[in-house]
Amino acid sequence: MKLIPLADRVILKQVEAEETTKAGIILTSAAQEKPQIFEVIAVGPGGMVDGHEIEMTVEPGNKIITGKYSGTQVKVDGEEYTIVRQGDILAIVE
Repeated sequence: MKLIPLADRVILKQVEAEETTKAGIILTSAAQEKPQIFEVIAVGPGGMVDGHEIEMTVEPGNKIITGKYSGTQVKVDGEEYTIVRQGDILAIVE
């Protein structure tokens, strides 16, 4: 199955948490805090949304930060994705 975002929607996949700290301590999966950093998987076409022209500024492969409770989580073929509006994206990480 393939997800294709509509309008100003963006499909994201969460970046894996670091397994070791800077001091070299290995963390169990229970101790790892989920980062709010995601990778952009797919981007909608933009266009007219709620009476405003939306130009998409993110592209697949970008690493981004969203709000902590933003988006809708979906599971497709065993993979977890988050779907957000472009306006829910706070920053691009370089």
